Amino acid sequence: MTTIDAVLFDFDGTLAPNLDLPDMRRQVIARSLQAGIPEAVFADLYIVEIIEAGHAWLCAHDSARASHYKNSAEQLIVDIEIGAAASTDVFAGVTDMLAGLRSRGIKLGIVTRNCRAAIDTVFPEHHRYVDALHARDDVSHLKPDPRHLLANLSALAARPASSIMVGDGALDMRAGRELDMRCIGVLTGSNDAAALIQAGANEVQDNCLQLHKFLS
Repeated sequence: MTTIDAVLFDFDGTLAPNLDLPDMRRQVIARSLQAGIPEAVFADLYIVEIIEAGHAWLCAHDSARASHYKNSAEQLIVDIEIGAAASTDVFAGVTDMLAGLRSRGIKLGIVTRNCRAAIDTVFPEHHRYVDALHARDDVSHLKPDPRHLLANLSALAARPASSIMVGDGALDMRAGRELDMRCIGVLTGSNDAAALIQAGANEVQDNCLQLHKFLS
């Protein structure tokens, strides 16, 4: 890669500490079971997809309860995210790293499965450092669906083949590789190097803070 159009970042675990996603998933599963949804409907699904699958099942089997379930489960995860955001900051050094990349004319984006309100709470000055943010509220398709990344790349007028995906999660690596992006895994979140490489990382760094030097 000789020219870098853009660098896309995941948020939790990459630019800021991770949410307790296992606990959030347990709470969403408990809410789903209380609504009468069989566990087999959502086994092995991610959090948002659990709600989608549960809502679809209720629409087919108990439509009177479907909307209430969907609204309450979605509000549950928003409440968890915003509650955690109130006591979370981006990692020390993140703003300097982002400013260093932007000073080189590289466009920057954030692609996250979190709600926008949580990002605004943790990183209220993101508009000063990042050119485009696509949170859960902003898109119809979430990582690992590459269309989440494509929405951000489109806003940046950047080409996937000349752009980089940076994240701590296997979903980040999988989505980036679908677009033939260069994928850099970081070890500040929920996955180790082996898991990131297996998911498609081209390389793994301890964190994102040295990217402006690493990409020189």
